[in-house]
Amino acid sequence: MIQENRLIEQFLELVRIDSETKQEREIADALKKRFEELGFEVFEDDTATATGHGAGNLICTLAAAPGKEDAPAILFTCHMDTVTPGKGVKPRLDSDGYIRSDGTTILGSDDKAGIAALVEAIRALKENGAPHGKLLVVITAGEESGLIGSRALAKSKPEMLQAAYGYAIDSNGKVGDIAVAAPTQARIQITIKGKSAHAGVNPEDGISAIQVASKAISRMPLGRIDFETTANIGSFAGGGATNIVCDRVDIAAEARSLVQEKLDRQVEAMKQACESAAQEFGAKAEFASEIIYPAYKYDESAPVVKLAMKAIENIGRTPKTFHSGGGSDANMFNGMGIPTVNLAVGYENIHTTEEQMPVSELTAAAKLVAEIIRLAASGEK
Repeated sequence: MIQENRLIEQFLELVRIDSETKQEREIADALKKRFEELGFEVFEDDTATATGHGAGNLICTLAAAPGKEDAPAILFTCHMDTVTPGKGVKPRLDSDGYIRSDGTTILGSDDKAGIAALVEAIRALKENGAPHGKLLVVITAGEESGLIGSRALAKSKPEMLQAAYGYAIDSNGKVGDIAVAAPTQARIQITIKGKSAHAGVNPEDGISAIQVASKAISRMPLGRIDFETTANIGSFAGGGATNIVCDRVDIAAEARSLVQEKLDRQVEAMKQACESAAQEFGAKAEFASEIIYPAYKYDESAPVVKLAMKAIENIGRTPKTFHSGGGSDANMFNGMGIPTVNLAVGYENIHTTEEQMPVSELTAAAKLVAEIIRLAASGEK
């Protein structure tokens, strides 16, 4: 059913299209054409105006096959953008069964391997006249710049985004691995304001923001808080000449957890550390926290997971569930009310010039997508 050579060519074509994040226009136009050729109605939302990215999100809809109108609608999502350096990718298929770039750029299998697998799976199903329920495919822009596209999509949530289950095709690991949980993240900005003075003449009249900020950070629980929660200071900036008591420090931080209540407690602990240090020294602390994306968490009894596990077994792989430490578009679709997990694609060394894509994993990913669609339409348990 899956034509491996055609799948490889599809993948090679996609990675040759420049699509670094914020420069998605060319890849968006190419994907519009591909999904329209597959019979999808393709709608590009207007989020590019708000996000500043090269394209909006593509929402592609394929009506259920005759007689399958009652089958559960399935959503698949991938992202069209890549990290840098991703311009002028020159892919090659090596004799060991791996696809690589020439070593001067990334390859772009994150997430063009997911897109290629999705396109080939649907093309093969249609060629064979396989029954299917309603299919939704959302290709997001700006995933690599902080889920920008899906975050913008979540604010509007078009009415067409209705599905029983969702599958992001964008996780690390071998095909068969399922990220059944991923944390929510709080982005934190802290400003400590002290008082400047001459460091040699009258330092006692100043309040060192560096000293206050250091004291605050020393009081924060950081790193691995527990098996579901982490926190980190990303940057610490302030000061200048050594003869001036520093009056301002800016700190960028984050906290993550699989459980919202734990995240709330962690953020509050970081805030209290800032406020107590500022009060002790007579400084001021400004603390701002923003939830970037929600968490999701499922076990093997969840229908969205059970369907994926059955499909994985049917293609001859062994399913394995795991908890991810990072967010993906799957988080946002869960936040939009669509139970969604993230499926591993099998890419290796992503975000580096040593990135590589095993053909065996690319083929398995396409088979898995096709089997999920078939199972959903058949009603098999």
